[in-house]
Amino acid sequence: MLSSKTFKSLAVISRPEFLPANLASLIMGLAWAATPSFAFNWDKALLVALSFGIITVVSAYGAQLNTLSDYELDLRDKRKQHLTGAMGLLGRKIVKSAVVVEFLISLVLIALLLQAQWKPALLVMWIAGFFLGYAYSSRPLRLKARSWLALVSLFLVLCFLPILFVYYTFALTFDPLFLPFLFGQAMTVYAIIIPTETRDYFGDKSMNVITFTVRLGLVKSSLLGIILLATGGILSSAAFFVKLVSGPYPLLAAFVLVIAFADSIVLKEYRKLYNLSRQHAATNKRDLAEQIVELSANNPKWITIVSQATVLVSVILLASNFLA
Repeated sequence: MLSSKTFKSLAVISRPEFLPANLASLIMGLAWAATPSFAFNWDKALLVALSFGIITVVSAYGAQLNTLSDYELDLRDKRKQHLTGAMGLLGRKIVKSAVVVEFLISLVLIALLLQAQWKPALLVMWIAGFFLGYAYSSRPLRLKARSWLALVSLFLVLCFLPILFVYYTFALTFDPLFLPFLFGQAMTVYAIIIPTETRDYFGDKSMNVITFTVRLGLVKSSLLGIILLATGGILSSAAFFVKLVSGPYPLLAAFVLVIAFADSIVLKEYRKLYNLSRQHAATNKRDLAEQIVELSANNPKWITIVSQATVLVSVILLASNFLA
């Protein structure tokens, strides 16, 4: 008999903190798919529920496999005691059973979605999402420890697939501006993931987990974060600006400045991380390593600042179509 503690522990290792990111993917994909003639009805509401359910279940599946695969490594990290504690309570057998159940639930959801709207590409993306969710963390592939493959996997899993999945579910025609937005958003997403890898850098390196950040080193990876965040913000903002300024309410394009403001706040923190990394590379002092870990642990706040700015502009874009 499953207890309330079991369900709470399952919720912990499913990483509920990713729910806002899944909701953001839904809003962004829907905003770019909508047109002034986009009529929201019960059929659309069903598609929204199904698409959000699918990307959320796939996300939980991938998070659980990651916790399962990284259990021994996470035991060494005091900041992940909530994950290891939940894993210790559940045991591997229950987690593996939960993964199977989630796969079956997602299979039902994708079947319902395809029945409501037959688009074979959605099935292909669903399969790709489940495969990468497994391959990223689990052996024998364990892509997260394979440098460039880890980078590509994160681009796909965290940005391309969920946003493209929602977009393709609702889009009637292809908008060329969606591509620069998607690439810009992918750059932004990986940029705000780099500090998470930086926080885990010393543990990953000692356990020979060759993430992309471990491969590059702290100085180059923190510099890459600055470049990706700035470039991604410019691409996404440019796409939003052209889309809004050519829409029914051109003055709404001014809201693009929100992205620039949010990115500038986070870029200041990234520069601090870069400077600390350079000092650590030159001196290898332990206290600098601790400062790097402490600073990069603020990444959830940075993710919120950057992502919510993009979500806000996406909501503006979506609203502009409904109000047209």
